[in-house]
Amino acid sequence: MPLILVVDNEEHMCALIRTSLEMDGYEVHTAFSGMSAIEEIKQHTFDLIITDLKMTPVNGMEVLEFSKKTQPDCEVILMTAFATQDTALDAMKKGANDYLIKPFKMDELSLRVERILRQKELERENKRLKNNISVPKTFPGIVGKSEKIRKVFSQIEQVAATDTAVHIRGESGTGKELVARAVHQNSTRSTKPFVTINCAALPENLLESELFGYEKGAFSGADKMKPGLFETATGGTIFLDEIGDMPLSLQAKLLRVLQNNEVTHLGGTKPVKVDFRLITATHRQLESMIEAQEFRSDLYYRINVFPITLPPLRERKEDIPELVQFFLRDYPDKSLSARARLQLMEYDFPGNVRELQNIIVRAAISSGQVIEELELALHSNQEKHIFHPENIDIPEEGLVLDELEAKLIMAAINKAQGNKSRAAELLGITRRRLYSMMERFSISA
Repeated sequence: MPLILVVDNEEHMCALIRTSLEMDGYEVHTAFSGMSAIEEIKQHTFDLIITDLKMTPVNGMEVLEFSKKTQPDCEVILMTAFATQDTALDAMKKGANDYLIKPFKMDELSLRVERILRQKELERENKRLKNNISVPKTFPGIVGKSEKIRKVFSQIEQVAATDTAVHIRGESGTGKELVARAVHQNSTRSTKPFVTINCAALPENLLESELFGYEKGAFSGADKMKPGLFETATGGTIFLDEIGDMPLSLQAKLLRVLQNNEVTHLGGTKPVKVDFRLITATHRQLESMIEAQEFRSDLYYRINVFPITLPPLRERKEDIPELVQFFLRDYPDKSLSARARLQLMEYDFPGNVRELQNIIVRAAISSGQVIEELELALHSNQEKHIFHPENIDIPEEGLVLDELEAKLIMAAINKAQGNKSRAAELLGITRRRLYSMMERFSISA
């Protein structure tokens, strides 16, 4: 229930206002002098103070100033029979919410009180809602404020506190290992090991011995027992990067480890208990691999409990300026020219964030204080089919070169589904040149 203080040196006026407001459902205190009002303010927290202006020795303006100093959220209505424009302006400047000229009707006061207190309640509710909004935290090395990357932040925060298996999808260079480390570092296992292995980097026999460990004499060169990475990760997290490249035979063994929470060394017979959290990642489409019988469906359902998909950089270009600033943190005297910034925003980064980092660091090392232009490794250009003049058949009647160029541009735009950056890559030209040629041939997207 809102608490209101009524201040007036005329006791009958205080009683009249108090009775009217109590009938409206408010709790009301009264004070018959400015000094008494200040004592009340010291002892209680009020939602609204209604005070007369002309009082001695402490007047209503002093009550207003004291209340705003000690209870800034408390609203104040000033009452006076001697109103002037200057007095009203002065009161508003000092924080008064409203100004009533005596005599006034009680209905008018009730309406003003209701309006002020309703507004206060709305402000409180808005503040409460804002405080309850979950703002995703950020994680080391994962930079950006776009909606897509903030969704990733939220997912990391949601799953980190659990022991759920996490599967991270994303193109090469999008930061899958950074996400895996963020999940581990914000989990209850953060003080235990974080063990990582790239399943695509080792041949099958080495990958198996690294994961499962081996007994002395298990194979040539095994001169002593070695625990595997599943054991090393006990209590912590194991991150299997590029799990889509794991051979089918090892997939079956991994599934048994996940089912039984135990491993058996190569050349051994005795199972060893393990306790780890599993995080996997791949740039491949595991669903298609399951259809092609290249990946086990039962393993897929074990690892894909909580999927996190990382967006490619071309889908969150608004994060590029912040990423550039992050990569230039070791080169504080370096900056990018407007031309270099434009180059970055027009480029689609097939290598994603890792490629952007390489471009910026290389430019920072080799350029002056202002990086005027960037070397963009247009991978698609390097992989394009090379036409040899002897293979081009020109009809006897000849051809119109402009028509051929226009047809090539339209074909590239259609192939790229309207994505002009991709169309420019297909043609081996810059996007700016593509726009120029589209304008020249009156081609619209």
